[in-house]
Amino acid sequence: MRVPRIARSGSVGFNMTPMIDVVFLLIIFFLVSSHLARQETHMELPLPVAASSGEDDLDSNRLIVNILDSGEYRLAGRRVAQKKLVQRLAERQTESVEPLAVKIRTSRRAPYRHVSGVLAACATAGIERVTFATYRDRN
Repeated sequence: MRVPRIARSGSVGFNMTPMIDVVFLLIIFFLVSSHLARQETHMELPLPVAASSGEDDLDSNRLIVNILDSGEYRLAGRRVAQKKLVQRLAERQTESVEPLAVKIRTSRRAPYRHVSGVLAACATAGIERVTFATYRDRN
């Protein structure tokens, strides 16, 4: 008894379209996230100098709060009042799976009362990981 042979048309392969879609999505994601990271540090602030400081950890779950000389708070490049700052920090804290970190960038000429306002907002929002952006003392 002879078994009929099925004619094969074309070669065996796999569909590359989903893999190409994923690669394009990753490229778009990294372009957008790098743009947002650059946006946070675009303001020229004369940072304070610290005798000892550590290297910057590039934590993806981190917010940067800029404090200008006038005491104005900026979050994600936008001006934010202190009451709204507490609300925004609390929202991000509840949305994130991992603990949220906050980096405070302030001018060395800004009064401490503005820095303490951000620290109080972080405490109210339940954020425990707070760091300061400084220049390392070269002496």
